[in-house]
Amino acid sequence: MVPLLREDPEFAQHYLHQAFIDMDEEGGQEAFLMALRHVVEARGGMAQVAEKAGISRETLYRTLSPKGNPTLKTLRSVVAATGFQFSHIATIA
Repeated sequence: MVPLLREDPEFAQHYLHQAFIDMDEEGGQEAFLMALRHVVEARGGMAQVAEKAGISRETLYRTLSPKGNPTLKTLRSVVAATGFQFSHIATIA
C-alpha cells in the first residue's frame, strides 16, 4: 500500500478521506490511524513527518498505534505534515 500512496498523492488523499468517513464504524478509529500511518510512511517516514508536525518520533508512533488517542491538534499537525489539509480529507468528494 505504501508504494502506491507514495506514487499517487491524489489516491493518498482519497484513501485518508475514506478512512475518515468510515471512522464511526466499528474499528473505524483504529483503521483511520492505520491509514494515516501508511500515508505518513509514504510521505517521508515517521522521523520526517514528526519533525514537520512539531512532535517527537516516539509521540508519532504512539499517536498512530492501534491504541492511539490523539488530540485533534495532533491529528491536524500530522495530516498537514504529510502535505494535506485536515479539512480536505473530511470533505473531498
